Amino acid sequence: MRRRGWLGLGALALLGYVGLPSLVVQRLNLGLIREGRQGKKALALTFDDGPNPTTTPAVLDALRGAGARATFFVIASQAEAHPELVARMIAEGHEVEPHAARHIHAWLRTPWGAFLDPGRAARRVGAVTGRPARLHRPPHGAYTLATILGQRAAGVTGAHWTVEGRDWHPQSTPESVRARVNALAHPGAVVVLHDAGPGARNTVPALPGLLADLQGRGYALVPLGELDGAAPLTLRSLPRRLLGGLDGLVDRLGGVQPGGGRADNLFRVGRVRFALEGVRLADGTPLPRGIPAAELHLNSPLLVDIGLRRAFRLAQGDFRDLARDLQNRPELKGAQVVFGISPFAPLLALLGFETHELPPAAARRLRLWSRVLRRAYRTEGAPPETRLSVVPREAFLERFGEPVSGQESAGSEKRPWPTHH
Repeated sequence: MRRRGWLGLGALALLGYVGLPSLVVQRLNLGLIREGRQGKKALALTFDDGPNPTTTPAVLDALRGAGARATFFVIASQAEAHPELVARMIAEGHEVEPHAARHIHAWLRTPWGAFLDPGRAARRVGAVTGRPARLHRPPHGAYTLATILGQRAAGVTGAHWTVEGRDWHPQSTPESVRARVNALAHPGAVVVLHDAGPGARNTVPALPGLLADLQGRGYALVPLGELDGAAPLTLRSLPRRLLGGLDGLVDRLGGVQPGGGRADNLFRVGRVRFALEGVRLADGTPLPRGIPAAELHLNSPLLVDIGLRRAFRLAQGDFRDLARDLQNRPELKGAQVVFGISPFAPLLALLGFETHELPPAAARRLRLWSRVLRRAYRTEGAPPETRLSVVPREAFLERFGEPVSGQESAGSEKRPWPTHH
C-alpha cells in the first residue's frame, strides 16, 4: 500500500511538473505569444538555433534582398562566438532574442537547470546585443513548470508559433518546406524556421523563393515585436483558441480543407451528402436528400478580424480557389451543389447563392451554436439568423471558375438529380 501511495504521489508530481504545463502552455499556449490579429496581412518569420557563420549569412542575405525583417532566437554561446552576425542582424532591422543557454529539451533537464536557463540565456544574449531581452523561446518549444517559472523570474515572455516549417525533419526538402509554409501561412501567423542546425539545410535554399511567394501574396514580413496584436494568450482569449483547435480536429476527421489548400482562404470545404429535406431552388428544382455536395465552412477567426466589408471583397477571389477545387479535388468532382449553413447568408447572397429557411429544430440548434461562437470571438449584438445558402455546381463554376475543356462534365451530373438515401 505504501509503495502504491508513493507511486500515486510521483504520478501527481509528474502531472503537475510536466503534464499540465505541456497541455496548458505548450499546447494551448496560455501565457505565450503565438500569433497576431488577422486584420492586417502581415506575418512574422522567426529563426532558431543560430547564429552560424556557415548558414546564417545566407538567411540574412535572402531577407535583405527581399526587404524583409525577422526575429532570431539565438543560442547564447553562438551569439557570444559570433557577435558580428548578431550586430548585422540588429543593423538590418531584425530582432534578436534568447533561445537557450544550453539547447536541451525541457523534459530532459533537471528542474533547477530548466529554471535557470531562461535567465542565463537572457543575460548572455542581452550582453551581446546591448539590449534587454523581452522574449524567449525554449528549445523545441517545450515547457515544464520550471521553464514557466524561469521565464517569469527572468522577466521574459514565452514566444511560440502557429506555423512550423518542419525544416528539421529528415524527410523534408527545400521544396516541401516552401510548400508547407505557403499552405499554412495566414495573417498574424508566427512561422518557425532554422538558420542553423539540421533545419538550415532546407531553409537556406528554400528561403528566397518562399519570401517571393509570401510577398507576392501581399504579406508584409515583420519582426514578432511589430506583429499587430501579438500579445500573450490570456484566459479571456482562450475560448477562441479552443474553438480554433476544435475546427482543426473536425476538419481532419471530416476531410475538410481550406479553399485552394491555403489557410488564409476565407472558406473551408468538404464533401458531404446533402442532409436537408424539402429544399427547392428558386426555379423549382428539388434538391434530393443525399446528393453529393460541397459544404462550405467559414474561416471564423479571419472573418471576425477583417469584418464583413473586407470579407466580401476577399470572398470573390477566394471563390475562384474553391472553383478550382471543385474541378480538381477528386472527392469534390461529383459534388452537385455548393452550400453553407451560417449566419452570413446575406454575404453569400451577394455572391450568387440562394437563401433558404432551415427547419425550426435545426435553426434552434444552430442559433445556440452561433451564440457560443459570438461569445468566443467576443462579437457584439444579437446573432443574425442562421440560414441555408446554396448554389448549383454549374452556376458556381460559371461565375467563379475557369473553363476546363472536357473535364467539367466528367464525374458530375446535371439536374434533375436522382434521389439518394
